Amino acid sequence: MSLPAVLLAAGSSPSPTPSGSSTPAVPTLQDAQESATNAASWVEQNWSTWLAIGLKVLLVLVIAVMLRRVVLRAITKLIDRMNRTAESAEGTTLGGLLVNAERRRQRSQAIGSVLRSVASFVILGTAALTALSAFQINLAPLLASAGVAGVAIGFGARNLVTDFLSGVFMILEDQYGVGDTIDAGVASGEVIEVGLRVTKLRGDNGEIWYVRNGEVKRIGNLSQGWATAGVDVTLRASEDLDQVRATLDEVAEKMAKEEPWNELLWSPIQILGLDSVLIDSMVVRLAARTMPGKALTVERELRWRIKRAFDAADIRIVGGAPTALSEEEAADPVAAVAAPAAFADADSPQVAATTPIPPQRSTAPGK
Repeated sequence: MSLPAVLLAAGSSPSPTPSGSSTPAVPTLQDAQESATNAASWVEQNWSTWLAIGLKVLLVLVIAVMLRRVVLRAITKLIDRMNRTAESAEGTTLGGLLVNAERRRQRSQAIGSVLRSVASFVILGTAALTALSAFQINLAPLLASAGVAGVAIGFGARNLVTDFLSGVFMILEDQYGVGDTIDAGVASGEVIEVGLRVTKLRGDNGEIWYVRNGEVKRIGNLSQGWATAGVDVTLRASEDLDQVRATLDEVAEKMAKEEPWNELLWSPIQILGLDSVLIDSMVVRLAARTMPGKALTVERELRWRIKRAFDAADIRIVGGAPTALSEEEAADPVAAVAAPAAFADADSPQVAATTPIPPQRSTAPGK
């Protein structure tokens, strides 16, 4: 057999291949063309649906953004109008007494912040849910998960939620504001800042109290409306009541006509009468309505004037200078000294009872 014939026979015989091996299929041009045809047909069938979904989502977002902007602008105008009303009222005499610009400014800012946050949350949240529903997404599991998460957060941060809600209602109801003097139970002082979670108070000694709004169970506002100045004068029971009343009337009338007390006093100083009568003293009570927060100042000035008027009229106040003693009282310097104890007298029965009994001698019979 010739060499070409041998080579031809060897090339036609199957070559040994490893068992279990497979050659990777190489995509051909026909396969690529088929895939492109399927993709084009899928896009051609669904492009209208996707376009409608995209336009719907875009329309929802545009409406949400525009509505949010309009609502926020309306809230801003409302807050500005509240501030302008406060400024115009502050320019008047009565408005300057009743309106605190800083208080109204902080209150309006807090209300505006709450309204903006609520409006943004409602509008954007509704837009997000509407956009998800456009993609045919089932919102039931999402809403259920959000509800469970909200309950868990509510239990874990219930103090924070309580503080926030209490602060919102305190501001909306205008229970107190900057510049007011309040008694919050846990602390008292002048309000220097009102927040949604914490209220800052300046105490009488200058300390700053941070009071959580959720801890406040009661609030006593000492700066709203009017205050009452009350003064108690303790006199000797032997004083002439007519002279006392005439002196107090003169003091009250004179004080009400002088500045700045004529502005601080919102009603005449009234002599209410005897508050108590004892064997050696009596208490006369006076009261008057004053500007909020000025009751203590009026009380101090009224006591000052009453003391000077009583000294001029020779009316003694209990606790003042002692009166002169008579000659008989001055003759015996130990008259006011308590009597000595019974044991100080050697002849008293008590001393005799405590004397030891002397021993008795026994005598023999017949002696």
